[in-house]
Amino acid sequence: MAGEHIVRSYDEELKRLDRLIAEMGGRAEAQLAAAVQALVRRDTQTAAQIVEQDAAIDALETDVDVLAVRLLALRQPMAGDLRGVVGAIRIAGDLERIADYAANLAKRTMALGRMPTVPAARGIPRMSRPVESMIKDVLDAYVNRDVAKAIDVWKRDSEVDDLYNSLFRELLTYMMEDPRNIGAGTHLMFAAKNIERIGDHVTNIAETIHFLVTGERLTEARPKSDRSSFEVVEPPLKTAGRRSEGEDRW
Repeated sequence: MAGEHIVRSYDEELKRLDRLIAEMGGRAEAQLAAAVQALVRRDTQTAAQIVEQDAAIDALETDVDVLAVRLLALRQPMAGDLRGVVGAIRIAGDLERIADYAANLAKRTMALGRMPTVPAARGIPRMSRPVESMIKDVLDAYVNRDVAKAIDVWKRDSEVDDLYNSLFRELLTYMMEDPRNIGAGTHLMFAAKNIERIGDHVTNIAETIHFLVTGERLTEARPKSDRSSFEVVEPPLKTAGRRSEGEDRW
C-alpha cells in the first residue's frame, strides 16, 4: 500500500507540473491577445494592466522550477518522466519570455497612445493572429503529447516571418514618406519584432515537445525566413518639377 501511495503521489506531482505549464500558456496567450487589442484600440489603461499582470506569469515560472527541482531531487525520474520534467523547465522559460514580449508590446501601446493615429498599425493584428493560433496549438500539443501537431506549429513559423518582412517594409516606407512618422513607426517596428520573437519561442516549445515525446531532437533546419536584417527600401522619388524644402541649399 505504501508503494502504491508513493506512485500515486508521484503521478499527481507530474500532473501538477502539466497544469502549471497549461496555466502559464493560457495566461501568456491571453496577454498577447489583450496587448494587440489594446494597441488597436489605443487603450493605454488596459496596456498598463497587462504590464502589471506579467508578474503573475513570472511567479508561475518559479512554481514550475521549484516543483521540477523537487521531482528531480526526490523522485529521480527516468526516461520519459525525466524528459518531461526537464522539458517543463524549458517550456516555462519560453512561456515567460512570450509573456515578457506581450508586456513589451503593451508598453509600446502606452507610448503610441500619446501620438497621432498610425494607419500602418493595422498590420500588427494581421501578424499576431497566426502567432496566437500557434500558441494555442502548441499548448494542445503539449497537453496531448502530440508530436505531429507540434511539428505542424514548428513549420508555421516561416509564415510569421513573411508577415514580419512585409510589415517591416511597409513601416520603413511609411517613415521615409514623412519624417514625422518616425516616432510612431519605430514603436510599431519594435511591436512587430516582439510578435516575431514570440513566434520563435513557440517554435522552441514545439521542438521541446518533440524531444520530450520521442527522446530525439529535430534534425531539420528551423524554417526561418526573416529577411529584415538585409531589407533595403528605396526612398520615394521626388515629384518632377518640385523641390523639397531646403533643396536650394545644396
